[in-house]
Amino acid sequence: MTHTHTHGTAHAGNQLAEGPGHSGGGRAPDPAVAVTTDGLPAWLDPVAAAARSVQPQQLSRFLPPESGVGRQSAVLVLFGEGERGPELLLMERSVTLRSHAGQPSFPGGALDPEDGDQATIGPLRAALREAEEETGLDPRGVQLFGVLPRLYIPVSGFVVTPVLGWWRAPSPVGVVDPAETARVFTVPVADLTDPANRATAIHPSGHSGPAFLVESALVWGFTAGVIDRIVHFAGWERPWDRARQVPLDWRA
Repeated sequence: MTHTHTHGTAHAGNQLAEGPGHSGGGRAPDPAVAVTTDGLPAWLDPVAAAARSVQPQQLSRFLPPESGVGRQSAVLVLFGEGERGPELLLMERSVTLRSHAGQPSFPGGALDPEDGDQATIGPLRAALREAEEETGLDPRGVQLFGVLPRLYIPVSGFVVTPVLGWWRAPSPVGVVDPAETARVFTVPVADLTDPANRATAIHPSGHSGPAFLVESALVWGFTAGVIDRIVHFAGWERPWDRARQVPLDWRA
């Protein structure tokens, strides 16, 4: 699993630039913020390939409004390699937050003006900045290797760019601010692909979507949808019982 080889610099799938590009807020360009597949572990090849080819409608039926409304944000979909093999970094949001309280999620949040152009460098910087603020990770150890198309979360009005990262040089992570984050944890990719851990979440509104029961957490909603599509398009998906339902309570 640890074998690496060189691929060359990737084009970032949608309209995001692969290099520093334009910077906003008076901040100097950051040469460390780029999208490249150089030295990526071979097991991440199918994820990088999917990021280059996947279309927005293949990821979600909720796409950003053509009117341009919605708060621009980004999440860091960070893959690492731990004692249990390939893994994914997640966090559990505080139950006191206004939106998506108590939900497991990727680190991330809204773009700030100093992050720069939302069509190029902004989501890359925002994903790394928010991950550092929420989990304490050292962004210098993260290699960004792909960007998925922007998606929409209707309940909160966020337009979200998922930024794919390889945890090339892992650093300690944990809860930085208990008011924002209840827990920071990693989930083995093997657990996410295990049919025994998969189900369909049923919201009180009647909406249904993929869910994962891992690490004493029920991962559902936007985060589970992104994981589900990555697992599918990377060719990692194993047949699972879609009729197995997990009801979400009224607070969801």
